[in-house]
Amino acid sequence: MTGFLLELLSEEIPARMQAKARTDLEKLFVGQLSDAGLKADSITVYSTPRRLALMAIGLPDRTEAVSEEAKGPPEGAPDQAVEGFARKNGVSRDQLEVRDVKGRPTWFAVIDTPGRATKDVLSEAIPAIMAAFPWPKSMRWGDASTSTESLKWVRPLQGIVAIFGDALVECEAGEVRSGYDTVGHRFHHSGVITIGGVDDYVEKLRACHVIVDHTQRQDIICKGAAKAASDAGLVLVEDKGLVIENAGLTEWPVPLLGRYDAAFLDVPEEVIQLTTRINQKYFVVRDAAGKLAPAFVCTANIAAHDGGKAIVAGNEKVLAARLADAKFFWELDQQKTLEQHAEKLKNIVFHEKLGTVADKVERVAKLARWLVEEGIVKDANPDHAEQAARLCKADLVTEMVGEFPELQGLMGGYYAAKEGLPTEVSEAIRDHYKPVGQGDDVPTAPVTVAVSLADKLDTVASFFVLNEHPTGSRDPFALRRSALGILLIIILNELRFSTIKVFNKAVVASLAVVSEVVRKDLVGKAQSLGFQASSDAVVSEKEKFVSLVDGNEYGISVLNLLDFFAERLKVQQREAGVRYDLIDAVFALGGEDDLVRLLARVKALQAFVETEDGTNLLAGYKRASNILKKEAPQSVAPAKAGAVGGEALDSAAAPASAGATELFYTPEKAESDLIAALDSAEPKAAVAIAAEDFEGAMAALASLRTPIDRFFEEVTVNDPDADKRSARLGLLARVRDAVHTVADFSKIEG
Repeated sequence: MTGFLLELLSEEIPARMQAKARTDLEKLFVGQLSDAGLKADSITVYSTPRRLALMAIGLPDRTEAVSEEAKGPPEGAPDQAVEGFARKNGVSRDQLEVRDVKGRPTWFAVIDTPGRATKDVLSEAIPAIMAAFPWPKSMRWGDASTSTESLKWVRPLQGIVAIFGDALVECEAGEVRSGYDTVGHRFHHSGVITIGGVDDYVEKLRACHVIVDHTQRQDIICKGAAKAASDAGLVLVEDKGLVIENAGLTEWPVPLLGRYDAAFLDVPEEVIQLTTRINQKYFVVRDAAGKLAPAFVCTANIAAHDGGKAIVAGNEKVLAARLADAKFFWELDQQKTLEQHAEKLKNIVFHEKLGTVADKVERVAKLARWLVEEGIVKDANPDHAEQAARLCKADLVTEMVGEFPELQGLMGGYYAAKEGLPTEVSEAIRDHYKPVGQGDDVPTAPVTVAVSLADKLDTVASFFVLNEHPTGSRDPFALRRSALGILLIIILNELRFSTIKVFNKAVVASLAVVSEVVRKDLVGKAQSLGFQASSDAVVSEKEKFVSLVDGNEYGISVLNLLDFFAERLKVQQREAGVRYDLIDAVFALGGEDDLVRLLARVKALQAFVETEDGTNLLAGYKRASNILKKEAPQSVAPAKAGAVGGEALDSAAAPASAGATELFYTPEKAESDLIAALDSAEPKAAVAIAAEDFEGAMAALASLRTPIDRFFEEVTVNDPDADKRSARLGLLARVRDAVHTVADFSKIEG
């Protein structure tokens, strides 16, 4: 078994591309080996700013010989067919063999592929790998770049080292031929380094100030940055992503501490952190009290003779200029009030068919106030909610957010506080974008909840009005993220309201501001459908909402929104450990649009079905349901008032209420026991559900487990007597409908 080394030397590879490049190189290499029937014992891939390196250990010297057979035409077939079969398989006719196949002589071709030297396989694999390499961005260079057939690489290729054992693997890519030579650190080493193979590659490069292993560089940066801060009496703010990025920018990392003027600390901390981290790739440090300190840690790519003093001085100068700009923006923005800044929102188009950002703000302000006044968001001042909503987007036109878009909302909160606005208002402006994902903080302050919910509701409703639904992986307006934010806010704050009512309010507001062209189209379609010609008409009929334009390009219905949120709820709850089939089981009942109550029902159901009683009741339910499915509806008697017999019951029948039981025959004991159990369980479950005590409802249903089991053991449902058969089927229907008061158990798996 032999080791193989491949190094692809180039100009600087962007740090953000290196991790995927390592994965891609290994995947492509393994694929090439597999195609040749080879497999290495282990593969290691490294990266530095200037090179990708792969080391494969345990490769055989040759591939194994392979013998394959191909079945051809029967003996006696036309010569043309036989000769064509031979050519197709790369053999001559006299090399074909005749074999018996089910009593019929048939031509066979035996193709023997001899083993190949692994070195030869590798010499073909390397150019193929490089030609197929999926860089996010790549380039051609030199004279060859005039041809589209030339190699594309992330940056101009400078060298290829390819050694199998101690033998050179000869190959060529991008007019660069493979060899034994590479280079060391750009500043610490001049001339070439001759590599002997896998065994000495890492050590020789380290001797020339190149640490090939990216994980070792990360460890050096992590520990060195912490020590540099600690030596100055400061604490490093851990940042794994920045450690990885700095490791991708250096081949010989040396962390160094620098400082800046404490006067810059008047600027918000987040601005300093962004300037330091994003623009300069520096680590942030804090003092012993946890406050941001006027210092930073940078990572040099050289061990300077002066201990890094000149490097630190240069970085301090650059950062000071950046912070001076930030301080200027901070002070300039405060020369106007947020209300004055907000005037500029009239000049920013939110969407060509939905008006300006100012139009959106107007909708959000009205919706936020309505949410408070309707009691949907409690304990909030409606004036504060409206004020915060009207100012929440004002910082989009400030100089600071123009420089740092990541600070939208946050800077508005700072400016509002500086302006002396109520704390509730400044906090709502600051946090109204939250949550922006599953792991983000969810607002709980009432005013913030009202503004955040209104903003996200308006976004989703507006684009559904335009029929801009997310499809597959396409979600250009991030509506799934907005929907997730709405769900998280509702669930965490236990907001109790009819989603149909709230969605309808948001849809009507959006329809009222669609562009004139769209409005005319909507009105015209509405008239053709027989609706009143009004752009804000959403028709409600028996809890079914119909849009102005059903099937039109700009069609929208509240039902579409409900379906969309139902799917997002399943995704969100699945990540929280809730079974999707149980959500389906509760949704299937229909008529439930209070998400807090719905989830309480789902969670109680999940706890119940995981118990022995729940498992057995589910089994009994499914047995009853299967029997009912096989029977004609007319043969099933109604389960009403505890009685058996009478008119037919369909699958959507309402559950029976407890009451007297009338039978046309003497029931068996198991039958009577089940009737009695239902008479007891049904009212208890109904009372519990009305009180939203879903655990209590489950407990009431659990009492049916034993009577149902005994009923199936001792009673013949399909009795020859028509009255008995009808009554017993009606009793099973009553069991089914009793269970359906909490969920549609037919949707539950298991």
